[in-house]
Amino acid sequence: MKKRRLLNVPFRGRILISLVSLVLGFILAYSYSLASADKETGGNSDYSLELEKYREKLIDQKEMNKELTEEINTKQQEIREYEKSFVESEESVEELVKEAEMLRLLMGDMQSQGKGLSISLQDGEYNPSQENPNDYIVHESHIFKVINELKISGAEAISINGQRLHAQSYISCTGPVITVDGRAFPAPFVIEVVGDPKVLLASVNLGGGVVDQLTSDNIVVTVEEKSKIVMPALRGDQN
Repeated sequence: MKKRRLLNVPFRGRILISLVSLVLGFILAYSYSLASADKETGGNSDYSLELEKYREKLIDQKEMNKELTEEINTKQQEIREYEKSFVESEESVEELVKEAEMLRLLMGDMQSQGKGLSISLQDGEYNPSQENPNDYIVHESHIFKVINELKISGAEAISINGQRLHAQSYISCTGPVITVDGRAFPAPFVIEVVGDPKVLLASVNLGGGVVDQLTSDNIVVTVEEKSKIVMPALRGDQN
């Protein structure tokens, strides 16, 4: 019965059925193709996204490395500046220590010993034909000239007839006697100084300098180099 009915389908109907089947098959094939394409596209899209993430991380890491490098360079520069300032401050401290030691020596707080000079000042021989005998006597002004010249020339310590001078020492003259910090000394007056003997000797013997000035004032001056001079520190009651 069914076979008959199928055979009895008109020719136009069979063509229509075939055409519908063909279109349906084409649609199914196209749908499958789109599904496959979407699947492949979706996979490639995930890979691209992952690759982009790694690229962004790499860029961020490079930027971070650049910032760290700049920070390291800055810190190294700061360290160099600190080391430089430390060396300079260390040198400054050494200079301050030397200066403080020199001040203690000049004030008499420390014992001083070393090479130096011995300068003797003696009254000149009096000439009765001269009106004023004081013109032949050593005065405190002569002592001051010698002491000031020695200090300028780098003296570490100075004494007069064994009495060591300090920052507040006072010297006065009473006739032929010189008083140093309350102690009286008669002539000759021996001034000893600790320091570089070559520098000190050149300073006092300079043309027109201290020795020439004292000699012109009729003072007998004797200068002698000393290989060792020892000056003890002053006691508290001597300052």
